[in-house]
Amino acid sequence: MDDTLDTGVSFIHGDPIAPVILGVTSILLFAVIGRFAARKLGQPTVLGELLMGILLGNIAWYLGIDLITVLREGPQVFEVVHQTLAGTPIDQVAVTIFGSETGAEIVRIVTGPQGGEVMQVAQTVDVFSRYGVIFLLFMVGLEADLDEMRQVGADSIRVAILGVAAPFALGFAAVTLLLPNIPLNSNLFIAATLGATSIGITANVLQEMKRSRSREGHIILGAAVCDDILGLIILAVVSGIVVSGSIDIAEIITVIVVSSLFLVGAVSLGPAIVRFSASIMGRLDIVEAKMFTSYLFVMVLAWAANLAGLATIIGAFAAGIVLSDSFFSDYELAKKRTVTIRELIMPLEVILVPIFFILMGIQVKLEAFMSWPVISVAAGLLVAAIIGKLISGLGARRPVSKLIVGIGMMPRGEVGLVFAAIGRTLGVIDDAIFSAIVLMVMVTTLAAPPLLKLAIHAQDRREATVD
Repeated sequence: MDDTLDTGVSFIHGDPIAPVILGVTSILLFAVIGRFAARKLGQPTVLGELLMGILLGNIAWYLGIDLITVLREGPQVFEVVHQTLAGTPIDQVAVTIFGSETGAEIVRIVTGPQGGEVMQVAQTVDVFSRYGVIFLLFMVGLEADLDEMRQVGADSIRVAILGVAAPFALGFAAVTLLLPNIPLNSNLFIAATLGATSIGITANVLQEMKRSRSREGHIILGAAVCDDILGLIILAVVSGIVVSGSIDIAEIITVIVVSSLFLVGAVSLGPAIVRFSASIMGRLDIVEAKMFTSYLFVMVLAWAANLAGLATIIGAFAAGIVLSDSFFSDYELAKKRTVTIRELIMPLEVILVPIFFILMGIQVKLEAFMSWPVISVAAGLLVAAIIGKLISGLGARRPVSKLIVGIGMMPRGEVGLVFAAIGRTLGVIDDAIFSAIVLMVMVTTLAAPPLLKLAIHAQDRREATVD
């Protein structure tokens, strides 16, 4: 039978999902290579994935690969399609959003013979990366031990407040000095990204040095969790300012109250919801019960956070703080089978989170660094980021090493990239600033582990001398 009808429409045999499978799998393969290389060199895996994304994005763009060209431009490409479907001519939309040169390239790709497949793959990669961010923040929340945090609560809170306030103030001052004409909304968002702390990288170093149970370790980990909470509240406030287009004191107070109430409500009411869900799911296999309860709880809180006008990652983080294996202990004893929530969710994180980091790397445009203002801004942000976190160590009381605490708070890692990605999505961070922020994240993440090891060794030598 002839597959071509009189209308001129040609039917192609094959699964329409095949291009998506090939595209997403290829990106994940590059993530695996980056992770393997980082492990071999003794570096955090996030750096390997990020660097691989930067290499892939810039080399493939130079070679003219359409998919990478689309992914480089981020969510704004999908806005072109959205406005086009709403009736606006695609040429007009693309030029308005991207400018004449890049806009013409996007139009060529979208309207080309493979445009549908390219956009399908790009949309899938974008969705997977967003899911990756949700599970990433959920796992960060899951690592938070509220009981251990309470033991050094006052120190952790002081370190966290300084760890957010000092980088924010220094970052705001640096951008104001180096880019005096930048909009206030953009400046606020850039400054907010400097307050982030990556708990995972520091935790790995402390565990390797057998200092995770030390007082410094408890203070750093507790402060990093508080840091994330404060950072997420600041993110919510700054995002509210960006969306509203003005600085309204009443609006800021509303966002702070809503953010605080959401977190408090999630932590207070969440356990009852999880217990109820566990009692229903308990009729299933324990793996199914934990997996369904965890997944649904994370997604519901992420959706509820968005409904409250907050970022979905705030809901995911709150879900991680609330969920615990203890809710299922009775069912595990009855079924004589034990499996942790972390073990169940980790496969999703292992697949989806690297896609996010690769995508962040792809969106770093090395040509942006050909401008001296961008280089100076990147240097200014880096200095502000390092000094700001070292200042946070002053919040720890003796007999702890303030230097160890300050260095331990230094790496931005995945959390800083999440903040930058949200700013880029909102349109307040352009390609050049985004690239400068990624450079700051990479340097602080790369420098923190060796500096932390040196500080710990120096303290050990001093203590050995005293003894």
